[in-house]
Amino acid sequence: MPFPPAVARAIAQATVPAADRERLAGLHFHDAGHGYDAFGMHPDFVTMSTTIVRGLYTKYFRVISSGHEHIPQFGPAILVANHSGNIPIDGMMMWYDVLTHTDPPRVPRAVADHFVPSLPFVGTLFARGGMVGGSRGNARALLESGELLMIFPEGTPAIVKPFRDRYKLHPFRVGHAEMAIRHGAPIVPCGVVGAEEQLPQLTTSKRLGKPFGVPEVPIPAVPVPLPVRYHLLWGPAIPVHKDYTPAQADDPGVVEEAAARVQAAVDALIKKGLKQRKGIFR
Repeated sequence: MPFPPAVARAIAQATVPAADRERLAGLHFHDAGHGYDAFGMHPDFVTMSTTIVRGLYTKYFRVISSGHEHIPQFGPAILVANHSGNIPIDGMMMWYDVLTHTDPPRVPRAVADHFVPSLPFVGTLFARGGMVGGSRGNARALLESGELLMIFPEGTPAIVKPFRDRYKLHPFRVGHAEMAIRHGAPIVPCGVVGAEEQLPQLTTSKRLGKPFGVPEVPIPAVPVPLPVRYHLLWGPAIPVHKDYTPAQADDPGVVEEAAARVQAAVDALIKKGLKQRKGIFR
């Protein structure tokens, strides 16, 4: 554990406005009996984390977000978006956006690749804020508990693609569609515009990724993320839980069809965002 909840609580009290602390006190949270939920999330760490993310969201990346009405206020759902930017800032911006625009506030549970939870300090800190390892068991338990999952079906290949391929989606993995059908959860698509330009990639290194079990590590052309403007576009929920029966989650054709619907929806939102924005930094 990075540090005890009391420290996180003290940092939050010193840095988070009282109105925000009061609002976050009502966040959707299942205490496992020891202050944390079954996956290590703790409300004090969530509140503390908003201190850092809020500044990035409002001042640095100046996020413009639309379509919040499509995010369910309760019950299970899977949030699906394109993935890019070399480091998961896109996930952080989505995390804060959902936390800010749901009432009572909901913490989207980002599903991370297998190597992330094992990262020293960072893996634990992310778990305190709601991240979970990407296993079927974790996803099932969270959906059955009525949680929001946040999934990037392109996976790691999307964050190491060359700059010339920005906003070109990699084929979506189908796990999100299978879980949504099996566990009766709608899928809410999100198009993320801006992240592709935050850290232009110079090259990649397979050798640097080996210690962490990562296929490749992107080498950016700039030392810190550029202050691009983020655009988050949430689209209408795709009701796969109504269009298919749970038994059809075992049908590869059905699952592939559902995943293709989701990818098309995300792609349409990306194209809409690219058309609407006035420039990379505007």
